[in-house]
Amino acid sequence: MNNSRPTGTTAPLWSALDDYEQHLRHVVGRSENTIRAYRRDLDSALEGLKRIEQFDLDRARDVLGWAVDNGASRASLSRLASSMRGFGAFLAHRGFVQANPVAALKAPKPQRTLPRVLRADQAADLLDGLRTDGLRTEPQDSDPQSIRDWAMVELLYATGIRVSELAGCDVDDVDFSNNLLRVTGKGNKTRVVPFGATVSAALEQWLSARTTMAKGTPALFVGTRGKRIDPRQVRTVVNRVTQAGPGPRLSPHGLRHSAATAILEGGADLRVVQELLGHANMSTTQIYTHVGTERLKAVFNQAHPRA
Repeated sequence: MNNSRPTGTTAPLWSALDDYEQHLRHVVGRSENTIRAYRRDLDSALEGLKRIEQFDLDRARDVLGWAVDNGASRASLSRLASSMRGFGAFLAHRGFVQANPVAALKAPKPQRTLPRVLRADQAADLLDGLRTDGLRTEPQDSDPQSIRDWAMVELLYATGIRVSELAGCDVDDVDFSNNLLRVTGKGNKTRVVPFGATVSAALEQWLSARTTMAKGTPALFVGTRGKRIDPRQVRTVVNRVTQAGPGPRLSPHGLRHSAATAILEGGADLRVVQELLGHANMSTTQIYTHVGTERLKAVFNQAHPRA
């Protein structure tokens, strides 16, 4: 597909798409990852069109049909439909069309699967191993990058914050006196999450080592070039260390699931978990109750003589 910006008769359509991207960023407050995903969807959906009027319900249904033929997942189909409905609503709001031309578009709902998570003992073994890798017997032998990796994974597991939230944190966002971290989540909403003594110790060790890596940035975590770490780098680290650890290979989102599950199994109220994770809707948080139920069923089936 040609991603260069069209000209001539197609310019108004693609200009409207550029405007929609800015609307998502500055008005709606979508994350950059979401904006990129929507833009990719709409670049494909609008490919070959010359006029705004050509973007109609038949076209949108054809786009979904092509995606199905290419083996798109139900989650991808749902996002694709949402991208097109959102753009249609924007066109109507801006007066390009009288009404959202794809308002009736429907796609299969994404199938919700239970996330893989670390058990508490697996998490403890993983984090203890990372601590040992970072802090050598002799201080001069300590490895700053290993200390950083330990601190990042400790923080992700302890707080359940998103990988984008971790990458966006500055040093000044850490309040050691109260063991609190300020993060900016989806929609540029700021919240404060608590952390414990283990995370505090890991962050202090990292801040001592950070001076050898950071290059003129306020970022809490930095990459190998000394600038703010990219979420992709964090994902690479988490994939690597969990693959070598005692539990399943996880992404940072898997650590978020693990944190939520551990907190719920420890007796926390679902509303507390919702606040901690920064979920706008309780329905998003409720998946973790299913995780607990599945574990209960597994233990019952293994242990009960009449299972």
